[in-house]
Amino acid sequence: MSNNKHTLVPKLRFPEFQNAGEWEEDKLGDLCEYWNGTSHENSVTDDGIYFLISLNSIDIDGNLKREMKKLSYTDNSLQKNDLVMVLSDVAHGNFLGLTDIIPNDRYVLNQRMAGLRIKDFNKVNPLFLRAFINKNQKYFKRQGQGSSQLNLSKSSVTEFQILTPPKLPEQQKIASCLSSLDEVITGEQQKLELLKQHKKGLLQNLFPQEGETVPKLRFKEFENSGEWEENKLSEIAEIKRGAASQHLNYVEKNHPNAIRLIRINDFLNDEAVYVEDTSDIKRFRVKTGDILIAGTGATAGITFIIDSKFNDLAYSYNAPRIRVEKANNQFVYQYLKSDSIIKQQKRLFVGNAQPFLDITTIGNFKLFIPSLPEQQKIASCLSSLDDLITAQTQKIEQLQRHKKGLLQGLFPNMNEHHG
Repeated sequence: MSNNKHTLVPKLRFPEFQNAGEWEEDKLGDLCEYWNGTSHENSVTDDGIYFLISLNSIDIDGNLKREMKKLSYTDNSLQKNDLVMVLSDVAHGNFLGLTDIIPNDRYVLNQRMAGLRIKDFNKVNPLFLRAFINKNQKYFKRQGQGSSQLNLSKSSVTEFQILTPPKLPEQQKIASCLSSLDEVITGEQQKLELLKQHKKGLLQNLFPQEGETVPKLRFKEFENSGEWEENKLSEIAEIKRGAASQHLNYVEKNHPNAIRLIRINDFLNDEAVYVEDTSDIKRFRVKTGDILIAGTGATAGITFIIDSKFNDLAYSYNAPRIRVEKANNQFVYQYLKSDSIIKQQKRLFVGNAQPFLDITTIGNFKLFIPSLPEQQKIASCLSSLDDLITAQTQKIEQLQRHKKGLLQGLFPNMNEHHG
C-alpha cells in the first residue's frame, strides 16, 4: 500500500460518493488472471467467423477496430468481458498497454497480446478497469523494453497498480459516464466518416474519369453545356519549387523575423518549423488561394490550399506551389484530389523506391475544364462539404478534450504511484 494517501481521492467525484472514503490500491495481477496469446497468423482466412485479436486490432484510442483478421476456428482463449492488451509496439511505444473489452465469445487471442480475466466482478467493473488502464498508458510506454521493438513483460503488467473506489457502484457510475461519452464520440466519428465517403463519391463523379471528357454527374443547368476542354495544369497555372535548404536559416517561433515553412511533413501534421524571413525567402511566400502539393515521400501528391488565415508562410523545395491563373483555384484544388489525377500520379510512382513529382510532371497533369460558372458551382459544392467535414472534425476534437478532462478529474493522480 502507498503512504501517499492524499492522492487516493479524485478531484472530481459524483455527489453521492463524496463521503465514500479513499480509493483502494491493488495490483492488476491480483484483480485479473493474465495470459499470453499464441500464434494463429498461418490460419487466417477470408471467410472465417472468428476474429483474431492481434497487434493491429486496437486503435490509438484503445478501441477494437471494426475490421480485423479472421479464423474459421476458436481456441476458446477469450470470453465476453475479457480484456485484451497490446504487449508489443515499434520504438515510440504509443500502443503499449492499450486495452479494450471483448464483446462476445467469437474472438481469439494472438501472440504479442495479453488476455486479462477479472477474478471477481463484485470487486472491479471491466469498463472502469479498461478506462483506468488506458488513462495511464504512459506507464506502459515507459515499461517497454527493447530498441526497434518495445515489449512489455508479464511482471510490468501484473505489477501495475490499480486504484478503485471502495464501492462498486462508484466504479459503475464512472464507467457509465465515460461509456456514454464514448458512444457520443463514436456516433460523431461515424457522421464524419459518412461525410468523407460522400465527398469521395462526389470527387469520383463530378470530374471526368480517365478517357472521358465530361463527368458522370453534372448539375442540371449545365447538362447541355457540351464537353469540357482539355488542358495541362501548366497551361492554367504557374508552378514553382520552394526554398531549397541553402536558403534556410531555422529559427524559433518567437524570433523577430520568423516565418513558418511548409514542408512535406506538414501535409499530415502540424509540427511547425520556422525560418528567418530573409530576402531570399520572400520569393517563396504564398498568397491566399495558392495550392501546395507534396512532391516526394509518403505524402507525395497530397494537396493543401492556402486560405486567408495562413498569411505568413513560405513553401519548401519539396512542396511546390501551384498558382492558378486561368481557372477557379478551388475547382483546380478539388480536381487534384479526383480519381483521374490520383491515377496519373500512381502511374508515375510505379517502380520508384521513393515517390517523386517534379514540377514538369505536375505541369503535365491532364485536366478537363468546363465554363467558369460550372467550375464555380462544383468548387462551391465541394468546399461547402469540406467546411462540414472541418466542423465535424472540430466537434469530435472538442468531445475528446472533454473526455480527457473527465479522465483527469474522475481518477486520482497516479504520478506518485507509477513514477
